[in-house]
Amino acid sequence: MAEPILELRGITKAYVSEAGSLPVLDALDLNVAPGEIVALVAPSGAGKSTLLHIAGLLDVPDAGHVLVSGADLSTAADASRTAARRDDIGFVYQFHHLLPEFTALENITLPQLAAGVAPSTAQKRARHLLEQVGLAARATHRPAALSGGEQQRVAFCRAFANAPRLLLADEPTGNLDPTTSDIVFDVLLGLVRDAQGAAVIATHNLDLAQRMDRVVYLRDGRLHTTA
Repeated sequence: MAEPILELRGITKAYVSEAGSLPVLDALDLNVAPGEIVALVAPSGAGKSTLLHIAGLLDVPDAGHVLVSGADLSTAADASRTAARRDDIGFVYQFHHLLPEFTALENITLPQLAAGVAPSTAQKRARHLLEQVGLAARATHRPAALSGGEQQRVAFCRAFANAPRLLLADEPTGNLDPTTSDIVFDVLLGLVRDAQGAAVIATHNLDLAQRMDRVVYLRDGRLHTTA
């Protein structure tokens, strides 16, 4: 069996406030295999964003281990965690977070330049990704000149700019109307499958969730196979 791209082992997380400790994740386990797309379904406040932030090395669990492609990065130095986020993990959020002063092409090129890719190579890959999502003709447009669905497709391309092995997406179609959501979601699935990577996609949309390879439900701090 192939080594999982993402392994979460015994992930525990609580937040402390004046009212006391609020448990969010409780010894949670998750393995995501190469080529697998997992839907993460949870009500608001259940901790799905916390789970994605820990999986993406943006937050640190109180206990447990996060392994990406077999490397335990739970207690790795900041430089190692930053490199993994840059090279191995792609992020997509409900809002696109594109840089407004840059074109679609430039938004996809910049992460590659940060990783040390030559400008000509970075632009070539950015154009290829835009072609894959049907936006080749919009390469020189800034975000304000793009529709919501187009902006989110550019955000997908940016997430795949450095060919990450793992994609983490938090309600990536939540701001879109149902028709646009379906179109954009198909684009996202195509990008993941073409890259032969793995993905964890949080969504409230059960119809979209059922189109993925596996659905897990976050409840009471743990993952379940049924709602």
